[in-house]
Amino acid sequence: MPSLEDELFPSTPGKFKIDRAHTMNRHFHRCFGSTSTMFLWALFLVALTASYLSFQSFVYTSSRYFTASWGGIQWEKQIRHSAQIHRSNGMSVLVTGAAGFVGSHVSLALKKRGDGVVGIDNFNNYYDPSLKRARKSLLNNQGIFIVEGDINDARLIAKLFDTVAFTHVMHLAAQAGVRYAMENPHSYVHSNIAGLVTLLEACKSANPQPSVVWASSSSVYGLNEKVPFSESDRTDQPASLYAATKKAGEEITHTYNHIYGLSITGLRFFTVYGPWGRPDMAYFSFTRNILQGKPITVYRGKDRADLARDFTFIDDIVKGCVGSLDTSGKSTGSGGKKRGPAPYRIFNLGNTSPVTVPTLVSLLERHLKVKAKRNFVDMPGNGDVPFTHANISLAHRELGYKPTTDLATGLKKFVKWYLSYYGYNHGKAVN
Repeated sequence: MPSLEDELFPSTPGKFKIDRAHTMNRHFHRCFGSTSTMFLWALFLVALTASYLSFQSFVYTSSRYFTASWGGIQWEKQIRHSAQIHRSNGMSVLVTGAAGFVGSHVSLALKKRGDGVVGIDNFNNYYDPSLKRARKSLLNNQGIFIVEGDINDARLIAKLFDTVAFTHVMHLAAQAGVRYAMENPHSYVHSNIAGLVTLLEACKSANPQPSVVWASSSSVYGLNEKVPFSESDRTDQPASLYAATKKAGEEITHTYNHIYGLSITGLRFFTVYGPWGRPDMAYFSFTRNILQGKPITVYRGKDRADLARDFTFIDDIVKGCVGSLDTSGKSTGSGGKKRGPAPYRIFNLGNTSPVTVPTLVSLLERHLKVKAKRNFVDMPGNGDVPFTHANISLAHRELGYKPTTDLATGLKKFVKWYLSYYGYNHGKAVN
């Protein structure tokens, strides 16, 4: 009976008998050959699996790219179209907070004169987002595209700079309001500090670097009692967290100017008001309550002194913003490396004519033709300051800034817009 070895390796009749050592050698080589084949098949399967996973990743990434709220071919086309310049020596401006009060007005002014404008806004609910949506519609009708996103999204900001070589950035996005900081302090750090740094990182890495104009605040003067407030005055005594974040922003922007050569202009706004304004502002809430027959709270300072503000009409603020962009000078860095000193400026943008809050209420009563129910209350320790008063001589000299709208005229325009937008007619809602 043939052995297993003979079954596997039979001898050939009439030939020499197979040598056992040679037989084992052949067995070894066949086994080795079989192992090599298995190894090659294993490599093939690994490569096939890797290719499949890569393809799945590609499909997933592509799907996200084309279905995300931002990104994609059509999105980039809209960005580039909105950023197109239509005047000689014009600029291409990224406006943050473009659906906000100041942002929407500045965007419209720039677009009207032929500059390219792209906006970004996160449409948060600090106040009624429907008002922001309405402002967005106004901008869309003028060919201004607004990206819905947060300035803390570094990928989004980088994508915007990859899509358009912006010559300027108008940074107006911020968490506003003095009193709200006591309720939600983290939102101020998130927007006013972290968001600012994210934006500046993108600006300093861009090639070419844009010039940056951004909104600081008159609140940085804090407890300063010297009037009128001048840019050279002390700003190290903030009275609110909001003021502290704006002061921090001034220090941060100075650092990026010094290290990376970014051209930076900070604007200290003084109580901006007007059509399409912010509902959290006193003049806005006073108007609403007066029309609804509700009492208004009028705060008084120490020894029952009336609070006073340097109310500045939105059109005058826009002129200051546009003038700052026009005179900003160029950044001197490239790809994050500084080649020389760049401009660093700070300006007050105010009206230079402080008006007491009771006078403000009287003007509203006149324009609304309704008497207010006033409730006088001592000012709480919530970060408000008793008065603001701007020295604008520096802005006048460097920017040609000259406010032309007094409070009576500005409030008349605001009331006309308010009644039209909200549908009020002599205290009654229009159905």
